Amino acid sequence: MLVTWIGFLVSLAGILVISKKSLPLALVCGALLLGLFTLPISVIVERVIFTLTDASILFLAIAMGIVPMLGGTMTDSGQVESLVRNVRLDRRFLLPFSASLMGLMLMPGGALLSAPIVEKGGENIPDDLKAVINNWFRHSFILIYPLAPSLIVAAEITGLDVYRAIIYLLPGFVVASGLGYVFFLRQVHGRLVFREKFSLPGLMVPLAIILCAPFLDFVLKRAFSIGTQATLIGAATALVLSTLLSRRKLDLRDITIRTKPWNFALIIVGMFLYLHIFQSSRASDLIAALPLPPRMLAVTAGFLLGLLTGRVQLPASIILPVYLAAVGSVTPFVFALIYIAIYFGYVTSPVHPCLVVTCEYFHVPIKDMIMKMAPATAIIIIAVLVLSWLA
Repeated sequence: MLVTWIGFLVSLAGILVISKKSLPLALVCGALLLGLFTLPISVIVERVIFTLTDASILFLAIAMGIVPMLGGTMTDSGQVESLVRNVRLDRRFLLPFSASLMGLMLMPGGALLSAPIVEKGGENIPDDLKAVINNWFRHSFILIYPLAPSLIVAAEITGLDVYRAIIYLLPGFVVASGLGYVFFLRQVHGRLVFREKFSLPGLMVPLAIILCAPFLDFVLKRAFSIGTQATLIGAATALVLSTLLSRRKLDLRDITIRTKPWNFALIIVGMFLYLHIFQSSRASDLIAALPLPPRMLAVTAGFLLGLLTGRVQLPASIILPVYLAAVGSVTPFVFALIYIAIYFGYVTSPVHPCLVVTCEYFHVPIKDMIMKMAPATAIIIIAVLVLSWLA
């Protein structure tokens, strides 16, 4: 028993340390460390082979590698710029919409794509307010985006349909958006003057590209009862459309190097390897026997891990298997509570790359950014804790 606990804690420590350099490598090393403490070598090898030969995992990994490529092609082709330019909204709503829209372009340093748009539309608005709008709303849509890698994998770990999970995440999205309006957007005043002529194709073409991926994913899963193949088909179709409809010559090699799609794909493989070894180890039995309220533990630990690591995939790959070990299954409601807690720990983390580069761009101290988001974040986390206690 003691050896198993040591192995579990060593694997977590290994993941947290190595993830500073490489999250895929951290997850693989964490899985192997846990296995070496708790399983025979033959079982570890079997779990590795099972993970690497599971078609559903491989389809999902490829799909998640395509998503950042899509962000790169839409950015380099000018499709994202065209969409933002042709959205006719009041400035109070254009700023969060622009940040949220760019947030769907999942690629490293993505906050730097939305920051110039927020800056341009936010003339005469204080830098700290522009910074917090860019960071807070950049991530709001991702919370319910059906192609978000963190959401897809978290749902896959718990055996939930991603669209059913989104239904339960919607209240959190609405509350977060409402708090963003109350604490941030109410301070935005003035009207924007649009100098460019409105273009309906300029609005509809990029919008269609963005929406076709989740649309195909949803329809194919419902019509043909296929799983991660639908996600792959949807993502690949969107990437092909973005490339073919581009009016600029795209350097796909440069986009690939810049967006590093292999990192996203390998994260998926690493997460499932850790999950499979965890499920085979005795660690799950020991955690299930802990005399602690599982929901409160999962929510609290999820928020803290999100805050400490500045990630969503990593805490989800640790917390959700632990909760499953303790309870046996995850209801959509409890899943939403855990995921929201992790998510807003991540959004307000001082080691979250988007927060850091946003502060750098707008010349705002990280401490000031965190303090500005603290009241809204506190309301969300307190509400999640209360609901997890009452559920």
